[in-house]
Amino acid sequence: MSETHPRNWKVLAAYVLVVVAAIGLDQWIKFWVETHMAMHVRIDLFPTFALYRTHNTGIAFSMLSDFGSVGLVFLTAAVTLFVLYLASKSEPHQRWARLGFALIIGGAIGNLIDRVWLGYVVDYFLFYLPNWSFAVFNLADAFITVGAMLVILEEFIAWRKSRAQS
Repeated sequence: MSETHPRNWKVLAAYVLVVVAAIGLDQWIKFWVETHMAMHVRIDLFPTFALYRTHNTGIAFSMLSDFGSVGLVFLTAAVTLFVLYLASKSEPHQRWARLGFALIIGGAIGNLIDRVWLGYVVDYFLFYLPNWSFAVFNLADAFITVGAMLVILEEFIAWRKSRAQS
């Protein structure tokens, strides 16, 4: 075994911890929302941000809700496995991308748990203005979005470095 082997396990453990923390926090908040909030009642936290409990039988923006719960479970699992594959191909120096992949995987598993056990995903965050509101989403969705942005950021940084070296 090489000298870096224990370090690799420590780095992997850190990313696994991010995944587990994302899943745990997401599931804890969803449990609280399901047990303490009425459906479709807005609880304002800030002037343009509220809690609003709803159930999403589709994926982002309720797309593919006609796909059915079982179909979406398989689709979500397949996409999660694909992201895990991409993460396994990332280089050790790609820390932002690896953190992004961990957040995406944690968020996807958090929503997958809902879909498997409940048949829908619990959503509860709402950004709104007097005449407009954004789709209701959850922390898992936020993890997926931030994770994707980190992967894109890593790719952008690599692209800029390669252009600077040309």
